[in-house]
Amino acid sequence: MRAALLTLACLLLAPFVASGLLTAAELPNFADLVENNSPSIVEISTMQRVQGRAAIPDEELEELLRRLNPGDPDLNIENLPESRQRGAVGSGFLISGDGYVITNNHVVVGADEIQVHLNDRRVFDAEVIGLDEPSDLALLKIESSDLPHVEFGDSDALRVGDWVLAIGSPFGLEFSAAAGIVSAMGRSIPGRSTYNYMSFIQTDVAINQGNSGGPLFNLDGEVVGINSQILSSTGGSNGISFSIPSNVAMNVVNQLRDSGVVERGLLGVRMREVDYALAEIFGMERPRGAFVDEVQSDSPAMAGGIRNEDIILEFNGHEIEFFTDLPFYVGQYQPGTEAAVVLYRNGEILDRSVVLGESPTNIVAAAEPEVVRDRRNPLGFRVAELSNETQQVTGLSGVRIAELNEGPGRDAGLQNGDVIVSLNREEVSSPESFAEIASSLPESGFVPIRIVREGQGTTMALELQP
Repeated sequence: MRAALLTLACLLLAPFVASGLLTAAELPNFADLVENNSPSIVEISTMQRVQGRAAIPDEELEELLRRLNPGDPDLNIENLPESRQRGAVGSGFLISGDGYVITNNHVVVGADEIQVHLNDRRVFDAEVIGLDEPSDLALLKIESSDLPHVEFGDSDALRVGDWVLAIGSPFGLEFSAAAGIVSAMGRSIPGRSTYNYMSFIQTDVAINQGNSGGPLFNLDGEVVGINSQILSSTGGSNGISFSIPSNVAMNVVNQLRDSGVVERGLLGVRMREVDYALAEIFGMERPRGAFVDEVQSDSPAMAGGIRNEDIILEFNGHEIEFFTDLPFYVGQYQPGTEAAVVLYRNGEILDRSVVLGESPTNIVAAAEPEVVRDRRNPLGFRVAELSNETQQVTGLSGVRIAELNEGPGRDAGLQNGDVIVSLNREEVSSPESFAEIASSLPESGFVPIRIVREGQGTTMALELQP
């Protein structure tokens, strides 16, 4: 019986051995790649300064000081020294011999002190050259010379199934290597950023906390991605990780090194996916492209002849398969770039040319608008104005739900962050107009409210009760 099973196993595996799929000699050996590139990998540690009294309310701390030091009238909370609190620990890598380092924005943003730990155990204080939240990239600089550094590869040449290797400091275990394959290309992570200017490489490499900012190598030892995100229900690796493509990173890093900021173009359209229904309505052979829901007034798109209900198929030579592809490609070009756009309109393929405007990401983001807390209404929620950035990117006019409590709004299914564009069939343009409309609502009955959630508009019914 045993001999028969072995014979059967050999027969089943024979085609794979013959084709070379199970030949050990053809499986990648990452040892040389790790040995050659580990000296270029760094660990990033950050510190934040906090007041020593921050953990205890001032009144309680003052009373405690009086009891412990009754004879020292000069001892008070204002004289307490600052303390340092350890912040994030992440990864990074050297990209030049004179000390430029790439890591993730979320690793270092808000840090008062940043230290770069080299593979040879030297430690340097780092200067922030530039931060870019939409791409989640940061460029640092340490004072040294003749440093080992990586070479960038072409991320556009990656294919699903290609082998890749990550080196970083997962959970603080510095200079750890993990291998896997490219699982998908062009991934977008919903809700990650207001602007959605990223198209990630998805891999099954074991990326964990601390790997953020580390490099993703191809088999030639070239950096093709920067590890940035994971999807996990536990906080650890579930085999779904996302890396920033090297071609995007090089564009961002070059701008940060030159000016400290990143400029991106703006087209000026509000768009959504082309599904099977839209494809059938407009006579397309299959769903593809970005459906233009609305062209913003006085935008580059309007000036270039793009109209509502156009379907954008190509942007400057890049095919638009999904609507999330469009902001990614637009963001790779600087304001003032003249770009070619291929449209589908009424069964015809049209060519248009647009001169890109300036994205709101080019301007230092203002503080989030404060919640309007004095606008009481019978609906069970409070609203805040939309930021200028949100209005420019989405083309929406209205207010957002900032605080949802018990009441008709929650009963109707509203959520924090929903954008209200009309109430009781009256257009909402500001918190003031919303408050005015809300104050004139009937005491009871059903009232329509129009909202936009994740780019989709819908009308709900609010039931008012006396």
